[in-house]
This record gives sequence, structure tokens and C-alpha cells, in this order.
Amino acid sequence: MYKTQAEALEFLHSFLPTLEDTPEDRDIILCVPFTTLTSLSKNLHGSRVRVGAQNIHWEDFGAYTGEISGPMLTEIGVSHVVVGHSERRQYFGETDKTVNLRLKAAQSHGLTPILCVGETKAQRDAGETESVLIQQLDLALVGVNQFDLILAYEPIWAIGTGDTCAAEEANRVIGLLRSRFANKDITIQYGGSVKAENIDEIIAQPEIDGALVGGASLTGESFGRIVNYQPLNDKL
Repeated sequence: MYKTQAEALEFLHSFLPTLEDTPEDRDIILCVPFTTLTSLSKNLHGSRVRVGAQNIHWEDFGAYTGEISGPMLTEIGVSHVVVGHSERRQYFGETDKTVNLRLKAAQSHGLTPILCVGETKAQRDAGETESVLIQQLDLALVGVNQFDLILAYEPIWAIGTGDTCAAEEANRVIGLLRSRFANKDITIQYGGSVKAENIDEIIAQPEIDGALVGGASLTGESFGRIVNYQPLNDKL
């Protein structure tokens, strides 16, 4: 929940120039608040940057005050939508069942969902990381097209805390998650205190395909450095 429309446009002015030399094979998606979707969609039309929403309801319309539907998003050029973010689960009653419904709604309208899964500190300390993640994944994917999906592993204990999951451990967990998919080539991101200082190490891991970035995406310069990560083997 950051940035007014004016602030979002100011962000673009500092962010877009950082993409001049960004490799063409890197996908860039800005998942912004509902109020800035239209403005950013118009200003990014024809560019390589795509626009995503932060939630979607499972019905196309109805008495669901405060929600937003697939047709409302596709009408303004949105291509992706975040589903099941830990903050939606923690603060707004999101469940594995509603995550599943939102995933299917997104796909039915041609939106690519970014499914978030992750464990709490208590669950990790209790040795429940694998079982919690597998349950989240298995329940979320019922009836979902696994070939039209992005997965984000976001250990809840590492979000906004500065306590990043060790790159090797994130790689191990993401490898486990990948093994649960029929689509072994699914794009899997890591999210959790990703920043300019650690992106190169994170992205160097073989199972990690990208990053779901929070606070470090709020300034154009910082996010530009993350988008322009330099693989560690290129530094040798």
C-alpha cells in the first residue's frame, strides 16, 4: 500500500532510464495498488514493463465490497495478479481455499497469477517448513493450470525484517516446490528482504528464476539495480 498516482509516475521517471541496458530476456512486472493501475498501464503501454494487480476476486461481479474482479483488471491492460500473499493471509483472512478460487479466476480471464507460499518463523523452528509449503501448494493448485502460473516462495519470517533466508536454503526449498509441479520449467521467484545488496547471490542459485521484491522496489534506482542483477559468474 504505497504511492499515489503522482508518486507512481515519479517512480517511473527514475526507474525506466535504468532499463536501457537490461537484457531482453528479463521479465519486469510492477504489481501496484488498484488506484495506480490505469495510470501505469497507459504510461507503460508499448514498453517492456508489464502491470500486475495485488489481488483478484473469484467472481466477475457481485456484492463484494472492497474487492476487484478479473474483467475490471483486464479492461485496463493488467497482465498479472498476485494471489495468496502472506499479508493477505495474515491480515485479511485469506485461506488456501480462497487462494485456489482466485487462481482459477485469474486464469479464466487470461491473467497470469503469481502464487505466494511461505512459512512463519514458528513453523520453521518447529521443523514444519516442508509440510506447510506442500499443503499450501497442493490445496492451491486443485484445478489450476500449472503451465500458466508463476510461483513465489516468500518465507514470512524474512519479509521486511532484513533477515533474508540464506540463498542456499531458499534454493533447496524452491527445488522441493518445483518437484511438486508437473511443469518443471515453472518460473519460481524468491521473496523476502530482497535488496540490491543480495540479489546477485540469490539469483545465482540454480533453482531461483527471479525475485518478488517489496520495500527495495519503492525507489527507481534501487529496483533498477535489482532488475539489472549481475550473475556472479559474470564477475569472475
